[in-house]
Amino acid sequence: MTTGNVQVVTATASTGAENARPTTVRWRIFLLLLLLSAINYIDRASLSVALPLISADFNMTPALEGLMLSAFFWSYALMQIPGGMLLDRFQTRNIVGIATVGWGLFQALAGGAHNWITLLITRIGLGVAESPIMPAGAKLNGAWLTPNERGRGATLVDGGAPLGTALGAILIAGLITWFDSWRIAFVIAGVGTMVVGIWAWWYIRNHPSEHPKVNAAELAYITDANEAARKATGGRKAILKELLKSRSVLAMFAGYACYNSVFYGLLTWMPSYLHKAHNLDIKAMGGATFLIFMCGFIGELFGGWLSDKWKAAGGQPNTVMRSMFAGSAAIAAICILAVAYSGDAVVVISLLCVALFFIRWCGMYWCLPAILGGQSKAGVLGGSMNFCGNMVGVIVPILIGLIVQYTGSYFLALIFFVVMASGLMLFSSLIDYRERGLA
Repeated sequence: MTTGNVQVVTATASTGAENARPTTVRWRIFLLLLLLSAINYIDRASLSVALPLISADFNMTPALEGLMLSAFFWSYALMQIPGGMLLDRFQTRNIVGIATVGWGLFQALAGGAHNWITLLITRIGLGVAESPIMPAGAKLNGAWLTPNERGRGATLVDGGAPLGTALGAILIAGLITWFDSWRIAFVIAGVGTMVVGIWAWWYIRNHPSEHPKVNAAELAYITDANEAARKATGGRKAILKELLKSRSVLAMFAGYACYNSVFYGLLTWMPSYLHKAHNLDIKAMGGATFLIFMCGFIGELFGGWLSDKWKAAGGQPNTVMRSMFAGSAAIAAICILAVAYSGDAVVVISLLCVALFFIRWCGMYWCLPAILGGQSKAGVLGGSMNFCGNMVGVIVPILIGLIVQYTGSYFLALIFFVVMASGLMLFSSLIDYRERGLA
């Protein structure tokens, strides 16, 4: 729909909105994005669950297993910026639909792999196809939500990480056990993803004015709030070259990298740490991992809700966001430091539950691309931020492995997480969270 038509529809909506209750299509879209994000993590984790069986089938060495596990992250990270640019150039709805069907296809094709090379190709394809989803969430955040709703929207999109991590191992392992085949499990997961991708394409729209289920009251509510923010701040056009020199944008990249250092480090090494350092068997380790990451999911949703409520009550964006990011990172750092000195498994699991509950508040970083870059540059800023975060996701697990190998313990690895949480506090304090109103 053209800009002129959007203005006409908006004007009409504002006139008739007073007598109607706003629909809630925007929240249904973000719940759908939560589902896509969770499936994203379920599919990417499927190889880890099935690796012992796959390795036996293909006679893979440990080095080859490491290559296979890293293949997804390299292609996923390298495609973040191109994926974000595609979102800024083409319709977000179409990119989301194509990407989800594409990664479902690669997941299903992995079930038919006849050697490690073909399996490696499907993992690279999975990383490429999944790459636009998180930047798409950042772009839709700017188009669909008001300034006082962006925190909840960001945590819904990012909440798929702990939710998918918590559920993924159970679902994929259950399918493998039920069908006695990792291949059938991969095909079922892939086909299911493609079905959800078609559904997402059918329901999502690029702008509220394009959605047939959005009534005049909801359209007016969204557009009036964003127009007011735009007018209050001048409504300038976002220029990428200027954005990349901005202290806030550079601090956003660094802060998100610190955040992912903690999360990906715990995601990849926490099960092994619980097993080796605290003698948890596989069943207990799985239950603890599920509990810890579900606390992260609940904490992320709570953090987004609290942020929006605080701002709606009159809290200034800088006060709200700096307090919440610094406070959550500080609590997580203290908990992880306590884990390093604790020898009791129950205490360690409890501390990690608290750490994940609070550090996942920083999923609200996904509202920043729309705030700092406006709708026109939210995609490329979101992709750039996720590139930084996922390059760290490649490096940190290797670094932690080297630390554990050469020190013989997890103590310095845990201290590394404390340092990264402290970095998250620092860089989050350097960002200006006020709405720019950029076009």
